[in-house]
Amino acid sequence: MAGATTLFGGGASAQNFIAADYATNSTYSASWSAGQNGGYGFGPWSFDGTEDQNNVLDPGGQQTLSSAAAVGKSWTLFNLSSTGGISIAGRSINGTNGLQPGQTFETVIQNPTSYAYYRGFDILFANSPTNLPAGDNTAALRMLVFNYYSTHWKAVDNTGSTVIPLSTTDTGTAGLKFDLTLLTTNTYSFTMTPLGNSASAYSQTGTLRASLPINQVTYRLWGNQSTGPNDTADNFFISSMTVQGLPLNIQIAGKNAVLSWLNIPGYYLESTTNLGPPANWSSNSIPPVLINGENFVTNPIAGHQQFFQLRLQQ
Repeated sequence: MAGATTLFGGGASAQNFIAADYATNSTYSASWSAGQNGGYGFGPWSFDGTEDQNNVLDPGGQQTLSSAAAVGKSWTLFNLSSTGGISIAGRSINGTNGLQPGQTFETVIQNPTSYAYYRGFDILFANSPTNLPAGDNTAALRMLVFNYYSTHWKAVDNTGSTVIPLSTTDTGTAGLKFDLTLLTTNTYSFTMTPLGNSASAYSQTGTLRASLPINQVTYRLWGNQSTGPNDTADNFFISSMTVQGLPLNIQIAGKNAVLSWLNIPGYYLESTTNLGPPANWSSNSIPPVLINGENFVTNPIAGHQQFFQLRLQQ
């Protein structure tokens, strides 16, 4: 299900959170450790694959909490050396089902702005029971910056690599909001919004690689040797992550309620006059009209109240 709202004067947008977790959650009041699971809808954090400066496995040795970043209190990845090792953190999304069409994964990060030659960082969206280790880039979608190539972001999907007109400075000074929406089971759109300059936001659509469904997100950092948790130049900060359902919009137009939602295959509109319990939802009898990629339904207002929701057909 993807949101519900009631009739009232004006307009509204209803959107439910499938999963949400924040570094400010009380679970992380004292530390950030493997196996912790704040919020809901995500699996426990895993640091599997982390290696120290001697390339020896060291899960938990390069993960901490920090409040130094512009994005606020954050789960923090750091490195012990500029020549060896990797810091990794990841977790599952919505169990084995993963991200569904119409759902949006959002994360707020602040990337490092200084790192050594042939070092960098990435975010991987994959079908995997655990984190993808160093050298494994078989993700459905990979977002990365590596100094060997340039200081600009790249997106790697089924068609190859795309250089993005956003640099580490653009997204590292005040942070970045990254939104990934599944349009179908294997197509996507994403938007990268620098928090210091939203006017320079970048969007892209494409086809995912065969690593589906996306049920794991992994953050990885190879970088300069950190001076500690508050090193904003060299550390990788993650302040939040959420999964939101497909928004349902409603506007009152005279004696009608106009409902609209993005045309994602498999979703249909339901309504009820009472939330119960139990709530008796039924398919809305008026078929939607497709206009510019959105479905519109105009319902005459009847009675004192009416509720609507979108349901994804299984």
